Amino acid sequence: INMASTFSSDLKLEIITTGEKAGQWGGITNTNLQILEQGSSGVLDVDMASASVTLLLTDGATSNGKNAYLRLHGTLAGDRTITMPSGAGVTRVWVMKDDTVRGTSNRTLGVLTASGTTTQIPPGATVLCRSNGTETVMTILEKGYATITDSNSPYAIVAGAQVFANTTANPIEIDLPASPAVGDEVTVIDARGTFNSNNLTFDRNGQPINSGTSNLALSVDGQAVTLVYVDSTRGWAYKTNTA
Repeated sequence: INMASTFSSDLKLEIITTGEKAGQWGGITNTNLQILEQGSSGVLDVDMASASVTLLLTDGATSNGKNAYLRLHGTLAGDRTITMPSGAGVTRVWVMKDDTVRGTSNRTLGVLTASGTTTQIPPGATVLCRSNGTETVMTILEKGYATITDSNSPYAIVAGAQVFANTTANPIEIDLPASPAVGDEVTVIDARGTFNSNNLTFDRNGQPINSGTSNLALSVDGQAVTLVYVDSTRGWAYKTNTA
C-alpha cells in the first residue's frame, strides 16, 4: 500500500514515506534544506504599516512564518498584530525586532497565535517569542525606548516599555496597564528636565501604587522611575527612583 508524505509539526518539512516520490527526492530534499535554512538563520522584513499580518507555515514549502528573525517596520496607520498559525503540534520559536513608528495616535503592536490572546510588544523592543500552537508568549525581552510628548497624552504604557517623556510644553499622563502580571515593569525618564514645571502623572488604572489608591505625580526635574508590579495589594512599587 502506497502512503503519502507527512509533514513535520514545527517547520512543515516533507517527510517521505519509504518507496514514495520516485524521481522527486532531489527537489523535495532541496526544499527541506531551504526551510531548515529559514528556520535557523532566515531574516525577513515585515511591513506592518497598512495592515496586520498573519504568518504562514506552509506544508513542504518555504513561507514567511518559518524565518528565525522578523524585523517589523512601517508607520502604523492603526493598531496592528502579527499572528502565528495555530494547531496541534504547531510549535515555533523566533525573534522579532520592532522598528515600527507608533506616532502620536499611540498605535499598538501585538503578537499572538491565531487561537490565542494578544501580547503587546513594547516600542523598540527585540523579543524572543514561543508559540505552542495555542498561545504565543515573549520569553526574553531586550527593551527599547519610546519618546513621547504631550501630543501622546494620555499614553497607555505596556509592560516592558521604557519611555523618554518630554514635558517641555505641557504635562503628560501615562496610564499604567489595567491587567498587569507579577513582575511587569515600566520605566519613565524625564527627557528634558522639566517634570517640576510640567508634571508627569501615572494613572493607576484600577491598580494600587505603593499600596495606595492615588495616582502618582512625578515632579522632580531629571527624575527617572521604574515601577514593578508586585501583587494586587501592593500594586505598582518603586524599583528605582532617581533624580
